[in-house]
Amino acid sequence: MRAQCRAMTVLFDLNRLDRHRRRAFAKGQTDAAFLLNRAVAELVERLAVVQRAFANAVDLATPLPTLAEAIAATSQVERVTRFDRLIETRGEHPFASADPEALPLGAASVDLIVSALGLQSVNDLPGTLAQIRFALKPDGLFLAVLAGGDTLTELRQALAAAEAEITGGATPRVAPFASVRELGALLQRAGLALPVADQDRVTVRYGDLGALLRDLRATGFTNALAEGGKPMTRGVLAKAGELYADRFADPDGRIRATFDFVWLSGWAPHESQQKPLRPGSAETRLADALGVSEIPTGEKAGR
Repeated sequence: MRAQCRAMTVLFDLNRLDRHRRRAFAKGQTDAAFLLNRAVAELVERLAVVQRAFANAVDLATPLPTLAEAIAATSQVERVTRFDRLIETRGEHPFASADPEALPLGAASVDLIVSALGLQSVNDLPGTLAQIRFALKPDGLFLAVLAGGDTLTELRQALAAAEAEITGGATPRVAPFASVRELGALLQRAGLALPVADQDRVTVRYGDLGALLRDLRATGFTNALAEGGKPMTRGVLAKAGELYADRFADPDGRIRATFDFVWLSGWAPHESQQKPLRPGSAETRLADALGVSEIPTGEKAGR
């Protein structure tokens, strides 16, 4: 790498994230995994629409073995291997302790790579997507869902406002999430063919801020920002609870928490895939197809 290249921005402290996940995994509070279970169920449905079999699949960084188990139970996947940083989450399927930013995969070695809510904490997501493209066999599929968009926007606003009011400043507490448009552009940048990015929103209601934070701790995805390690005082947390309830509560007093699921899919290029037509190659005029008169360039409608 040339000296003039800028170093990659380290947004997440991955060791800290690992500690949070290990603690949550050890407690085994599986009830808090309802969002992951929802994502896994929909990913399996989306995979079924493809209507083809995959001999060799990789489940990349999904927090629990849930996705590997789900796709292995279908008739579409012959063999699935889990890749995760934590060996504690290995499950019953073949497992490799691996960082999503340094995948131990050879060129064109995998038919299918899937991931559910495991890639939003990757520091170098463009690099990971490039490695995924490198590892997929021609006409291999990448299918993933990650938290994006306005996920936890209410929590971010409440914590920032409370800390600013109490201390006069604010420390990052909630990770920034990429938009569906940004993530779609990354698919194209990685060289994946037929890229698709779409989003759906889930709103979860809680009795209070404490209940939301308990669920986040139980999933292991509490604050792991590299620059967000300053401890939060009880006063700030109490004020955040008040502001959250004032701004984001329904008439019955329960508060809302937004979770945006961004879905990504793309294929390793193959000659059999559909390709856009060459500009100027159309054989039928758009005006004829619409049954209207064509207005030459420079003329105003109505003349």
